[in-house]
Amino acid sequence: MADAEDNVAIPELSSLLQMDPHLKPYEKDFKRRYRLFQKQLSLLEEAEAGFDQFTRSYRSFGAHRQPDNSLVFKEWAPAAEALFLTGDFNGWDKFSHPYKKKEFGKWELHIPPKEDKSPAVAHNSKLKVVVHTKEGERLYRISPWATYVTKVNTSVVYDWVFWDPPQPYMHKHPRPRKPRSLRIYESHVGIASPEGKIASYSNFTHNVLHICLVSSPFKCSLMSFLLFSTSRYGTPDELKELIDVAHSMGIIVLLDVVHSHASKNTEDGLNQFDGSDSCFFHGGQRGEHPLWDSRLFNYSSWEVLRFLLSNLRWWMEEYRFDGFRFDGITSMLYHHHGVGTGFSGDYSEYFGLQVDEDSLVYLMLANHILHTVYEDCITIAEDVSGMPTLCRPVQEGGCGFDYRLAMAIPDKWIQILKEFKDEDWDMGNIVHTLTNRRYGENCIAYAESHDQALVGDKSLAFWLMDKEMYTNMSTLIPMNPIIDRGIQLHKMIRLLTHGLGGEGYLNFMGNEFGHPEWLDFPRVGNNESYHYARRQFNLVDMDHLRYCQLYAFDRDMNRTEDKYGWLAAPPAFVSTKHEGDKVIAFERANVIFIFNFHPTNSYSSYRVGVGPSGKYKIKLDSDEIQYGGHGRLDHNTEFFTESVPFNDRSNSMQVQNIQIQKMRL
Repeated sequence: MADAEDNVAIPELSSLLQMDPHLKPYEKDFKRRYRLFQKQLSLLEEAEAGFDQFTRSYRSFGAHRQPDNSLVFKEWAPAAEALFLTGDFNGWDKFSHPYKKKEFGKWELHIPPKEDKSPAVAHNSKLKVVVHTKEGERLYRISPWATYVTKVNTSVVYDWVFWDPPQPYMHKHPRPRKPRSLRIYESHVGIASPEGKIASYSNFTHNVLHICLVSSPFKCSLMSFLLFSTSRYGTPDELKELIDVAHSMGIIVLLDVVHSHASKNTEDGLNQFDGSDSCFFHGGQRGEHPLWDSRLFNYSSWEVLRFLLSNLRWWMEEYRFDGFRFDGITSMLYHHHGVGTGFSGDYSEYFGLQVDEDSLVYLMLANHILHTVYEDCITIAEDVSGMPTLCRPVQEGGCGFDYRLAMAIPDKWIQILKEFKDEDWDMGNIVHTLTNRRYGENCIAYAESHDQALVGDKSLAFWLMDKEMYTNMSTLIPMNPIIDRGIQLHKMIRLLTHGLGGEGYLNFMGNEFGHPEWLDFPRVGNNESYHYARRQFNLVDMDHLRYCQLYAFDRDMNRTEDKYGWLAAPPAFVSTKHEGDKVIAFERANVIFIFNFHPTNSYSSYRVGVGPSGKYKIKLDSDEIQYGGHGRLDHNTEFFTESVPFNDRSNSMQVQNIQIQKMRL
């Protein structure tokens, strides 16, 4: 008798198996996953009239004012004995407004308008759900569907604030179309100011976005911001304005969303919302992350699916975000959460009992719904495991993400700077790290991550130049060897990563100009200081400091990509990775990239393999004086190919003056 999986038809599975025949032994796994995905879609159709209404549940759960100014409150608390609403509106009476119990663990409360026909709960007033457990406990909770929570500085607990402004912000500008090349400026709104304070959405809108419009390193090619959202930065309407203004500039805005785990907080979190261990999460050990001290969602629960999928729709509909970076995907994909597990790339690691198919099917559902409803939505997976088909369409049997983060690249650059002398850099290993990605699955390359700028580690600029940045970044004095080496390598590492490392590029704010020092948020250990919790954009405006030179190179690097589109082009052909010469050369989008990483040698003439024949000219030169270089190349020089095959290319050319780009220490 045939297995159930044998009868499952995945529309484009044959295309996937043709592209990667090594996946053929796991065809049944793909069919089983797809069958589970189809089953969920069918159940949604039967029980909820389709996924559209199901994922708009944010319109009915939580707190909502009706056209007649009455209010409806709705929660899911299956283990609760009773629910009450308390807050400013009733003098914090714990019993005056009971919810009515409905089927399937749901609770509802209707509050009529006041005598003057105004709502009983005013805009900006505080609320709490009072949960009575079967064990007789009384718990104070924030609605999981709360749209706005705030915290005063003296408190450690967030308050639920009923957000119902009389004139809510109305978006004026349409979403931009999905960009050809994805270049991401990863941003932390709270540190997006030189001032020692928590910066705001309004500051970001009127200062950071304005900087981008006027002189951004991504000008004419700045395609997206990646943001993290919290009420500490301002109101919902101020965030909506930020996104709307970005859209008016042709910039898409992505949100970092965490559906992989949740805080153990009870008073202002999801944990034990109804008094039980398993309301939104798995009960027992399966519901605890072994390293993160956090709770793990139960993706097989109908109401958890409702909550998480509606969360995505809420951000897209109410705020008009353009997509998401999904945090911690590796933890979701496997029952072992990636803890104590190394991924060698053997396909057996990605199939079988270690895979959490409940969460994998949730991700398939999320991507399917987002891409069905929003044609230009972008989803990015933070996955370190390298799971095959994570970034292939659901109709092929994949998970449906558009991109994954190339997380090995920033780790490699930090390892090199920490552990190897300049003369020991391994060109082959660098190229392998930058090109080691699955064909047909797009990657976001980045030279350094935000984690590496946190206290305890260093940014690339600080690894390269360290304390010399405090005293020797002036353009009024000659560069010493440390600054010279650091300036040149900072540019080369970023351009090599940009050109070779992926189909998208990400930069954390400030790193493009070599932001000095590290990130350290206010805490007891630093006397609640904001000194290191800020981005000193003002450094770029100081012509007498070399930060403006790094900034100018990053700007023109992105402008050059915008012109030639190498991120959207097929993977590069690497023609040279010469260990002795320390030279890397490759071709992508009809652009020839040549890097000389040798600490002491320049080359007066160097043959480079080329595909298309013709004339070549210098378009971007890290050695230009405006970029902190030495100006040793003549930009009027024309390079002509010869019909001389070289390094597996049909043509080649002699390139003059491949200059040393860094100094030996």
